Amino acid sequence: MQRRLNGRDILYFGGLAVVLITIILAMYMVDRQWQKMAQMEQLMREQAADIRNIGMQLRTLGRRVESGVNLSSQPETDEGSVPAAFERAHQASQKEDYAEGDWLVRAFGVNLKSLTPFISEDVYASTVQGYILESLLVRNADSLEWEGLLAREWEVSEDGLTFVFKLRDGLRFSDGKPLTAEDVAFTFSFIMNPAIQAPRERAYYAKIETVEALDRLTVRFQFAEPYFNALALAGGISVMPKHFYEPYLQEPNSYNQSKGLLLGSGPYRLEDPRNWSPDKGIIELQRNPRYWGPVQPAYNRLLWRIIENDSARLTTFRNGEIDTYVSRPREYKQLVEDTDLTKKAEHWEYMSPIAGYSYIGWNQQRSDEPTRFADTKVRQAMTYLIDRERINEEIYLGYADVAMSPFTATSKQHNPDLLPRAYDQHRAMALLNEAGYADRDGDGILEDESGAPFEFDLVYFQGNEDTSRMVLFLKDLMARVGILLQPKPTEWSVMIDLMKKRDFDAITLGWTSGLETDLYQMFHSSQIADAGNNFIGYRNEKLDQLIDEARATVDEETRMPLWQAAERELYNDQPYTFLKRSKSLVFIDRRIGNIVQTKLGLNLNSLPVETYVPADQHRYNQ
Repeated sequence: MQRRLNGRDILYFGGLAVVLITIILAMYMVDRQWQKMAQMEQLMREQAADIRNIGMQLRTLGRRVESGVNLSSQPETDEGSVPAAFERAHQASQKEDYAEGDWLVRAFGVNLKSLTPFISEDVYASTVQGYILESLLVRNADSLEWEGLLAREWEVSEDGLTFVFKLRDGLRFSDGKPLTAEDVAFTFSFIMNPAIQAPRERAYYAKIETVEALDRLTVRFQFAEPYFNALALAGGISVMPKHFYEPYLQEPNSYNQSKGLLLGSGPYRLEDPRNWSPDKGIIELQRNPRYWGPVQPAYNRLLWRIIENDSARLTTFRNGEIDTYVSRPREYKQLVEDTDLTKKAEHWEYMSPIAGYSYIGWNQQRSDEPTRFADTKVRQAMTYLIDRERINEEIYLGYADVAMSPFTATSKQHNPDLLPRAYDQHRAMALLNEAGYADRDGDGILEDESGAPFEFDLVYFQGNEDTSRMVLFLKDLMARVGILLQPKPTEWSVMIDLMKKRDFDAITLGWTSGLETDLYQMFHSSQIADAGNNFIGYRNEKLDQLIDEARATVDEETRMPLWQAAERELYNDQPYTFLKRSKSLVFIDRRIGNIVQTKLGLNLNSLPVETYVPADQHRYNQ
């Protein structure tokens, strides 16, 4: 039986229609407001760019009437032109599809313990800091020559001991305070203050005698002795704001125990530069609205999500929640053939000329007592027992090269007469027997002369599946000769603490590399004390002398034989078992524009920022 509408029904449906219309109108108005805000934001960015251009022109005019000698060791740019350090970023900004806005979202496989300069000791924190702290010079990714960033001119004395930098005018930190030569001088004095927990940096900067601000824009570095990498050392110092960090000299413990004290002059900044915390599971940087650079970075925000599991990172990348994914070799070929993935992402496969290396470090001193690995024969035997070729073929599927030292095979530092030690179980057993190890009770386990079994823990990062597989493979190799390897999967923050305390038997990690690698930090005996990075307690007087001499030799032809002799000492001593150098197997979402490969690798991490997202590919509005 049908029922006719009465007056009450008509009122009900009429009211409902009014509510729906009101909601639709409200949504329309909100959308209009968002569009208006976006237009205002774009207008403000354009006005800011106009102001920056005016500022550049004024500074150029100002330079024409400055008195004094021209300090430049590189040609001055033409008036009104973009500084050389920003040229690649400027060219990117001129592309037809270039747009500002959106976010670049990546992932870290470890949870960072700290972002505070010097307190943080890993490459992940350094990556974040690079967007916030700036240096005087940067290296051109194509020519590999140095170019001025904070510095616009510099000169070097004939004896190579004095470096004078002229800063650009108009430099500012992200809080609006000016950056001057005083900040550069302060940064050096802060690093060298023994109350600040910066042993690694003090070791490097110890060759500098003084850093002095000659005037507001001129700073002089005076070296105590020649150093082959002096320009990189002085020009690469990350300038810290004196007004922000100086108060911590009165309370150094609060600085040394801090998690996130990070303020600089770079293109990005932390929302709260004093109170970043590692327990948020994400690192977020905002674009610096006061950035002094003539070319602004495209992205409104940079984000790193903390995703420790390899498979979880891949899933997150497939879902479009992160923009990059570094593939494991075992899955790479499959992913390249995955049509759904290749539609949304480009892939890159290359061996970087500055590729770092992985290793096993054998701790030679623990609790002030020598360990079994203090014996050179034992360390040599351990390298002979590790089948690195098989590891690379079966675990890394050929996407890695066996490493022999901190120097790449193509480096001038490498001694071409040296070849990697091949897997040789018989040679290893002979060395172990010479060192006093044998199966004394017939149980299949090697014992030392006191009857103690040859047993050790191997610390490794628990979140890396390939490393876990390698450690299990090593456990089997060691068991074949009667050595008990106990795998010790460990959180990243705990690994750092174990290294500082020297509280481990053996540890597998990796070091980043450079165009020319300085061995001082890792292998010089002076870097054992004061929580230095020689955390395995390795001492070799001859190596110390070679490192000291090489570092003090400016002439390259004379220096390279010294590095090659130092490499031979490492080859003979095996303080590390050098494992591999891996190819980069990288997937990048196709929405990221202007990705190119340079002599330093992909430009995704280049500074100044060169990449962007075209407007029609934007995912994030803020």
